[in-house]
Amino acid sequence: MKATVHVFLKPGVLDVQGKAIENALHGLGWADVNHVRVGRVLEFEVGGDKASAEAEVKAMCDKLLANTVIESYRVEIG
Repeated sequence: MKATVHVFLKPGVLDVQGKAIENALHGLGWADVNHVRVGRVLEFEVGGDKASAEAEVKAMCDKLLANTVIESYRVEIG
């Protein structure tokens, strides 16, 4: 079963990389772009039924894939 995990910084956490991209976009002429946030997407295969796979992936996120102090995540199983 395919698992997709979306990880982003929590609101209020300074996103230095997002700000750098926003400034670069402004420099290239896209002045209307604002509030750029950078995240990451992880995709991998996981076994089991949908409910157990989702629980397992959430445990992976809490222990390794996301820093839950400053990041939030969303899990998709499909």
